[in-house]
Amino acid sequence: MKRILYWLAAVTLVIVLLFVVLFTWRPELVRVLRYQSPDANTYKIFPQAIIQPSDAAFHFVKAAANRDDLDTIQVLNWKNESVPFTTYLKDGKANLFMVIRNDTIIYQKFAPGYSDTTLTTLFSVAKTMVSMLTGEALASGKIKNLDDHLTQYVPELKNNPAFNQITLRNLLEMKSGLEFKDVYGGIIAAFLSDEAKYYYTEDIKKELLQVKLANKPGTVWKYKSIDAFLLTWALENATGQKAATYFQDEIWKKIGTAYPASFGLDHPDGFANTASRFQSTAIDLAKLGRLYLNKGRYNGNQVIPEQWVNQSVNLGKEETPANAKGWQKSAHHYLWWVPQQGVTGDYAAEGMRGQRLYIDPLTHTIIVQFSEKGAGGYPFRKVSRYLSGLPFTYPKNPPLESAISQ
Repeated sequence: MKRILYWLAAVTLVIVLLFVVLFTWRPELVRVLRYQSPDANTYKIFPQAIIQPSDAAFHFVKAAANRDDLDTIQVLNWKNESVPFTTYLKDGKANLFMVIRNDTIIYQKFAPGYSDTTLTTLFSVAKTMVSMLTGEALASGKIKNLDDHLTQYVPELKNNPAFNQITLRNLLEMKSGLEFKDVYGGIIAAFLSDEAKYYYTEDIKKELLQVKLANKPGTVWKYKSIDAFLLTWALENATGQKAATYFQDEIWKKIGTAYPASFGLDHPDGFANTASRFQSTAIDLAKLGRLYLNKGRYNGNQVIPEQWVNQSVNLGKEETPANAKGWQKSAHHYLWWVPQQGVTGDYAAEGMRGQRLYIDPLTHTIIVQFSEKGAGGYPFRKVSRYLSGLPFTYPKNPPLESAISQ
């Protein structure tokens, strides 16, 4: 009996020591273990950089009656199964679905406790804010050229040869070639992934300094948070402002927003997680959609250059990449998702668990979706075309949506 007790004590001690070593080596793993996959409330554990709204708010018109006939249409879910729109919302645990056309709110549906003024974390929709800031920095001359090397703006990285050949364009296109372990491959892989590390770390810059190169910059696309972080670091150094302040002064306060937004920080007064911790209300997120729908203009002022808007949401002569996702073949371009299938022109900012900002210039429509588990499915184009009285048909035998961490 004593031998068994000694053996159990020894095993327990070894396990405790292993955890001590592990958490000393990777202190953010304590948070990973405690909070696991982040949800709509996880952002609250981090310090926030508050982004103040406009002095004068713009207000969308609200239609006299909600277009409840939308609930009767059939859409494809992430399995390419035709389901009622209400089933799509239920299965994805939608907290909010809002459709705005010609500056009029024509459809709204909320989960209990939600409204269009509820502050919500948008996960990777945050990356699209970095794209907007890049266009602004180019227009103001703070960034000279997208083909400038990263180390020209972030000399702190010069001691790591992995960064020597990376350009700002490589980061914007997620072709930095830097090593990044995603969340796929089982529980242990997810636990030790770079996705988890960068979400929960208390020092993003320290982690970035140690990154290794996996591929030649500009040759391989891989969806990863670190490219957005590095681009943000370059923007902060170039502008002399924190990302939240720059976004507030150059964009958020200039488009008629009514409520504060925020970026989550790695530590108090630290670096903003511009890859996955941006918080906004739905009604103000829609105003960013309106800004792009109007080619970067608000009340006659050019907030973001029209050329940058066009460049950001059009692939131009680029071929549709093999990794384009969903039946709509959304290609990742300048930190937006741009469909390449069918009657195109629409585009979206997308975040984990189904956070979406969808823009359709053809129908002058903006759609905002907040959800708990709506990671797949793309009903937005059908919704937009249906509410505009335009025909729409899904392609035959569409491919399943690929899994990409957002």
